[in-house]
Amino acid sequence: MKIVIFGLTISSSWGNGHATLWRGLCKHVVRSGHSIVFFERDTPYYAAARDLHELPGGQLRLFTNWDDIRLTASSDLRDADVAIVTSYCPDALAATDLILSEGRAIPVFYDLDTPVTLARLMAGETVSYIGPRGLRDFALVLSFTGGPRVASEFRGRLGARDVRPLYGHVDADIHRPVPPQPHYRADLSYLGTYSEDRQRLLEMLFVAPARARQDLRFLIGGAQYPDTFPWSPNIYFVRHLPPSEHAPFFASSRLTLNVTRRAMAEMGWCPSGRLFEAAACGAPLLSDDWPGIGDFFAPGEEILIARDGQDALAALGMEGAQLRRMAQRACDRTMDQHTSDKRARELVSLLEQMASSGAHRQQPEEA
Repeated sequence: MKIVIFGLTISSSWGNGHATLWRGLCKHVVRSGHSIVFFERDTPYYAAARDLHELPGGQLRLFTNWDDIRLTASSDLRDADVAIVTSYCPDALAATDLILSEGRAIPVFYDLDTPVTLARLMAGETVSYIGPRGLRDFALVLSFTGGPRVASEFRGRLGARDVRPLYGHVDADIHRPVPPQPHYRADLSYLGTYSEDRQRLLEMLFVAPARARQDLRFLIGGAQYPDTFPWSPNIYFVRHLPPSEHAPFFASSRLTLNVTRRAMAEMGWCPSGRLFEAAACGAPLLSDDWPGIGDFFAPGEEILIARDGQDALAALGMEGAQLRRMAQRACDRTMDQHTSDKRARELVSLLEQMASSGAHRQQPEEA
């Protein structure tokens, strides 16, 4: 198959959760014999922190505005089998119109931000990457989030015809156990872009334990942290880590923390890719709680759950051997169920089913 993707970014992992996921997914789709063309608007903030300049085995098409690339995109779509539009793609509506006008490729929408999308819709807000016809023109809607609510919400609110989860994953070629590095050494680490709606939990599960355990070393890696962040002397900071540095970061952590954005936690069944990355690197996992977490890692056996600062302090007090056994179980499960290779095979299987069924040829009902 030839798959054309219109996305937010694959070229820069700075300040977003899309790029790393797309890199792993595209690499393994290409390895399985398919071709990828990825269209990305060349924005200054991603260009300034670009850490991928070519798409191995595929084509990366950067452009400054839609009018400049429209003819090229149209040409690519004429012999494409599948066309995917993603959440937060700045040209999502124009790309959707072009895909439908060409009429050859199976139209697919992939929402990598499902809880945010639904939260805005329920609040009556406009979602920039979904047009007035909702999702009814797409033969398949993929969701980064699963659980019981997603399909019914997308069908009821947006007219989606077929909704399937395509969860986060980890590229095991990049995220794997490596020797620890002294400059990343931490008793508790946290890797994530600053987000205001994670701040309360981050202060409860990370900052407060750091203040209570001045004898331990705490480390944050990420981007966009404000000067007003409540640092303490034993909290160290590394500004934005490219994916190549994730493995030594996690491998140097005695324990690493996952904090989920509010909309994701409320929706449930929305595992961060960071969970799988950390597990693949052999780091013991500590996470806030949310519905469905047990479908991905078994609490108490493969992951520790912290509902307050005391839980985080208790986790920090656990014996190293116990944490390592838990980490190994989480790593084994990740390698079995949550790799980019596995997700790529899931994606290809879904697309082949759509192609063979001819479902994309069916005309959706008028709004």
